[in-house]
Amino acid sequence: MMKPIARKQHTSPWGWVPTLYFAEGLPYVAVMTLSVILYKRLGLSNTEIALYTSWLYLPWTIKPLWSPIVDLLKSKRWWIIGMQSLVGAGLAGVAFFIPTDWWVQASLACFWLMAFSSATHDIAADGFYMTALPPEGQSLFVGIRNTFYRLASIFGQGVLVMLAGWLEISTGNIALAWSLTFYLTAALFIALTAWHCFALPHPATDAFRPNLSLKQLSHEFAGTFSSFFRKKNLGLVLFFLLTYRLGESQLVKIVSPFLLDNPAQGGLGLSTANVGMIYGTVGVAALLAGGIAGGWLVSRQGLKRWMVPMALAINLPDLLYVYLAAALPQNIWLITGCVVVEQLGYGFGFTAYTLFLIHIATGKHPAAHYAIGTAFMALGMMLPGMPAGWLQEQMGYTMFFIWVCLWTIPGIAAAVWAKKSLS
Repeated sequence: MMKPIARKQHTSPWGWVPTLYFAEGLPYVAVMTLSVILYKRLGLSNTEIALYTSWLYLPWTIKPLWSPIVDLLKSKRWWIIGMQSLVGAGLAGVAFFIPTDWWVQASLACFWLMAFSSATHDIAADGFYMTALPPEGQSLFVGIRNTFYRLASIFGQGVLVMLAGWLEISTGNIALAWSLTFYLTAALFIALTAWHCFALPHPATDAFRPNLSLKQLSHEFAGTFSSFFRKKNLGLVLFFLLTYRLGESQLVKIVSPFLLDNPAQGGLGLSTANVGMIYGTVGVAALLAGGIAGGWLVSRQGLKRWMVPMALAINLPDLLYVYLAAALPQNIWLITGCVVVEQLGYGFGFTAYTLFLIHIATGKHPAAHYAIGTAFMALGMMLPGMPAGWLQEQMGYTMFFIWVCLWTIPGIAAAVWAKKSLS
């Protein structure tokens, strides 16, 4: 049997790495953030919003279970194009079903399609990046890929939310405004998919794997999983992964509803466009700045030095939401300042989480162990987030944010114990 001949590739990595990681970040933002604001604006309760959207974390939680299939069947390039096509279809589906009578069930089905497609796309895109670029190219473009992933967050949480807010005002129809917003997002994503059909290279190592069999892969996969659960201090590792963001996992589901609810309901009464600007644009920029600062400091003084300060940085600013809920200030600059400080701390503190994941993944099977660690990270966001809306409606916003602050204590304790395990 003849081996396939690798096609010559003329596209520079600059032509596909930025757009590939923008396409990786956008559906995640749509599923995790846009869905929350969409459902809030269309009248669902906080209980329903938190429960439904927290379930959408599930594909990222269990994606290691089908990651071998992405390696076994077809090429990673094929998976990338296929999953991007499904994401585009999911976005268009949300847009189509919003004006219908069964919009909740149908839109959730479309978000589930996007979630599974996006999680699978993550596996393929990260593997393709390592296949299509030599080691020196991977090092060169790692900052570029992370930047464009974050730009997708700003575009999704900021630009698209502001667009929806402007359309709400100009059309006078909230459902139509969000339907048009999702149609536009679908068109953009379909354009990205078409571009990647042309721009993605065809590395020979991605297209031809003659020695790979299902039996061998299953054996290796089982060995990889079992080796993770034989790690030293496994209990501490799992406790850290599941509790470090225990407060944040509940807070993140309620922030947008809190900003949008009117003062009579205990919220700040901001417009959709203002939420897009404050939380989705300025806030995400602050989160990015915090992450950059955290990475720089750790590179100079090590993770052990900054583990506990970073845990405090990601958790203590949650107290600002207690103040906002109790005082209900109307000064937009004060509200923006509080959001910026909280997001700056989140970005700074999350650096420790990412680097601890890398630390525990060192040794044999680092990529697979990192993927398993990120699955526990997603589980730590999904389970506490599910009842967050119900708890908020029972307690009110002020008491709920106090509750969130109490649940930051296990994460801080986990950081103290994890610090002792670092060399």
